[in-house]
Amino acid sequence: MRINRTRLHDTVLTGVVAVASVALLALYSPERLQAEGASVGGLRAPDAFGAVLVLLACLPVAVRRSWPVAALCAGLAPEVLLAVSGYGSAAPSLPGLVLLYSVASYRGLAVALGSLLLALTAYAVGAMLGPISVASWREHMVVAVVLVAVWGAGRNLRLRRAYLEELRDRAQRLERAHAADTRAARAEERSRIARELHDVVAHHVSVMTVQAAAARRVLAADPDLAREALSAVEHTGRMAMSEMRNIVGVLRTDSRAELGPQPGVQDLPALAEQMREAGLPTRLDVEGEPRPLPAGVDLAAYRLVQEGLTNSLRHAGAGAKAVVTVRHEPGELDVRVEDDGRGTPPVASQPGHGLVGIRERVALYGGILSIGPLPGGGFEVRARFPLKDGQ
Repeated sequence: MRINRTRLHDTVLTGVVAVASVALLALYSPERLQAEGASVGGLRAPDAFGAVLVLLACLPVAVRRSWPVAALCAGLAPEVLLAVSGYGSAAPSLPGLVLLYSVASYRGLAVALGSLLLALTAYAVGAMLGPISVASWREHMVVAVVLVAVWGAGRNLRLRRAYLEELRDRAQRLERAHAADTRAARAEERSRIARELHDVVAHHVSVMTVQAAAARRVLAADPDLAREALSAVEHTGRMAMSEMRNIVGVLRTDSRAELGPQPGVQDLPALAEQMREAGLPTRLDVEGEPRPLPAGVDLAAYRLVQEGLTNSLRHAGAGAKAVVTVRHEPGELDVRVEDDGRGTPPVASQPGHGLVGIRERVALYGGILSIGPLPGGGFEVRARFPLKDGQ
């Protein structure tokens, strides 16, 4: 069985306040005050009726957090009756101060000000109707200062609680914003990986398809040539699996990915050789002085050539040739893939996913991309990447 700690604490506080209030009532006995030389005119000796009134004033403390305004009203009534009956001065007792503090702590400003006005009014009524005369106006001022100080302490606690709540809300908003940024970054990374996988799969599968078709055509007439073509298919498949494993490895959380360098312009000779083995005669021309390239531009240039050659292999037709030109110029990298095929090229205005990915890559690095048929026949994919700071 779970215990409501808040209710338990208020119940214990009620008991402490009740014991202290009864003790204070006993200290106000006329005999004790007269022995100390104080005036006891109109003061009534403590009795059972006075003790009952004190306990009635203390009982609302038990619900001070649930119904603070109702508790204050219920507690002030016995206090006023104590003062009118002559059991003590009209000064607010301990339960009255606790209840006033509670209203100021748990209710809004308007209700809190109303509770302060109610406490001052109850004190004034008890002072005017009670049989005990107050010595001077200074005592009234002291009581008013005490009431305002207790009320101010309650308001300060409420403002501090609201401030801490605002800090918690702000921290939660920042945490949600951070989580949203993390999700956006993950989505962007997934998009990048999907684009990489598309380029890898599209290129290698196209090469494997062409090689497998060649092996099928010569299988009966020239088994040795068919065997070489199938070996090339196997080699291309292994390359595709290795590259895909490196890309997808970054998504694994249970094992450490095998990290390796991304392909770049320096890998274009191997790519051209692979295309020649697949049946597309490919020539690579490098013009200008090669220089180190930014990693993103280097990868984008390689993917552009890979996608351009893959499209030539698919659409250029039999007997077509491809030329890859990489021109290093001051402040710019010019990459061009062109073929002289007579096949059906991809429509430039409605490119496939591969060319869409190339557009995104080139645009990401501020490059200019042109895709379309050549005037004398064939097809061209060309991009110019701006380089900064000597790169």
